[in-house]
Amino acid sequence: MVPISTGNTAKQLQLMQDFGTTVLACTPSYALHLAEAGKDRGIDFHKLPIRIGILGAEPWTEEMRQEIEKAYGIKAYDIYGLSEIIGPGVGCECSQRQGLHINEEHYIAEIIDPETGAALDYGQTGELVLTSIAKEAMPLLRYRTKDITTLYRERCGCGSLNVRMDRVTGRSDDMLIIKGVNVFPSQIESVIMSMPKLLPHYNIVLSKKGKLDELLVQVETELSCNDGAIAADNLKRNIMDITGIAAEIELLPPKTLPRSQGKISRVTDLRYKTV
Repeated sequence: MVPISTGNTAKQLQLMQDFGTTVLACTPSYALHLAEAGKDRGIDFHKLPIRIGILGAEPWTEEMRQEIEKAYGIKAYDIYGLSEIIGPGVGCECSQRQGLHINEEHYIAEIIDPETGAALDYGQTGELVLTSIAKEAMPLLRYRTKDITTLYRERCGCGSLNVRMDRVTGRSDDMLIIKGVNVFPSQIESVIMSMPKLLPHYNIVLSKKGKLDELLVQVETELSCNDGAIAADNLKRNIMDITGIAAEIELLPPKTLPRSQGKISRVTDLRYKTV
């Protein structure tokens, strides 16, 4: 294992080639950035030994998984953890990729209603709560992670009986309330990633027009003006179908939006900022 930390993308790419890296561990957004930077340098990841991506630290959709797998020619697996508990390793996907197995010898996992705190049953979606049972220095009891997911108790196809959690769809404090409608950024991401003519780099901008919320979705694309206009109309319609909100669409040239070398923030909320 080579712990190289974050940043210095050129060095990361060089080490991947020099050492014949077989596994990439980073955030999903940085994996996309590495793929883009490698393509610019003429690197064909399909010819490198890399075969697995272990990605986490931020919510990512199934559509983003497919985009990453296509770029590298690998299988991408989700890993879950949080610094307050122990860091990475609270749970990880197995070969079945039907949820993340929680290491129950170290943690007790529960799901609660994020608004009332009431406990929810397996199969119900809510906020993940963890209790550390093996940590000695700073044990935590029923720690509210703010991550939204679902727990399952059924035996996995791999044979494990450990409780499984769905991939995190968002955080209770990341949920956007737009025109009275609850929206997670991952819902908009899934729409963008399902449209192959749009690039997987986007930004969500919220603002006020009078007393009404305005939603602007900025997306990078290589399409021409005419094709771009059609794609923008389709994206607007698809976002409306998923969220019920009419969004303004701004298509941008490739590499316009900032890239992240760690966790990325894709939401800019200007509604409550004062001049």
